[in-house]
Amino acid sequence: MDDSLVFTEQRNSASYQIDAKSTMEILQIMNNQDKKVPLAVETALPQIATVVEDVVNAFRNNGRLFYIGAGTSGRLGVLDASECPPTFGVDYTMVQGIIAGGQTALTRSVEWAEDDGEAAIQVLKEANFSSRDVLVGITASGGAAFVVDAMKYAISLGAKVGAICCNPSTLVFDIIDSNHRIYLPVGPEIITGSTRLKSGTAQKLVLNMISTTAMIRIGKVYNNLMVDLRPVNHKLIQRAIRLIQEVTGCSSEVAQMQFEASNRNTKVAIVMELLGKSRQIASDLLERDQGSISRIIEEEKK
Repeated sequence: MDDSLVFTEQRNSASYQIDAKSTMEILQIMNNQDKKVPLAVETALPQIATVVEDVVNAFRNNGRLFYIGAGTSGRLGVLDASECPPTFGVDYTMVQGIIAGGQTALTRSVEWAEDDGEAAIQVLKEANFSSRDVLVGITASGGAAFVVDAMKYAISLGAKVGAICCNPSTLVFDIIDSNHRIYLPVGPEIITGSTRLKSGTAQKLVLNMISTTAMIRIGKVYNNLMVDLRPVNHKLIQRAIRLIQEVTGCSSEVAQMQFEASNRNTKVAIVMELLGKSRQIASDLLERDQGSISRIIEEEKK
């Protein structure tokens, strides 16, 4: 990797002498730089779409999505993975985040761990990573051995592999095809090398896109409603009941009744109320149509 192309390590002319600026001036500099992030992500939409399709196909064939990274990038992957079960009602193993240094690195810096590629391979082996799964490497600069070696291992198994990086010429991009290279040209950070700023923000946006779009595609969302949430506390139970009302137009009393009759499964309750079906039939219909309420409704119209 040519050091001259490591944009994440270059100085940003917009923030020269930032230490001599007032609070408002610093905030304005940061805000102006952050405005560039969504535009950078936009340039990578075709590659993001390719990775999403890989993830959808994996999910439909009992495969999983793994994120792997070090430092900020690793923490962002773990964060996105950890939010999928409560949001979409999936098992915690379906989307997994791996960070160099393990659990300790979530709250404390373990910078040297990114150089241990063997450790990354070992984690994938322990997770029984296979050709059915998808691996997405997340790295601002693109040279962390923890990410590179994990990607090489996944490729050797025949798995689909993508990478998110903020440098155009990098080791992670060298080992995958161009359709899987999610390059985010955010440019140099306002504090040189502090990739938790624009680079981290851009990566977070892309991770949102990958997991959310894949979950929508496999029927975890109806219209724009989070119908597969797990109602594990009072707030979420009330949200589930409101969702049943919103989708079906029934009263709160009926929504409560169907919620309980469905064994507190929001999506099953919705199908029961919409189509006047029993819990078992509603469950069977959801299994037949891969969890898609829209598909069930279309089939019932035929």
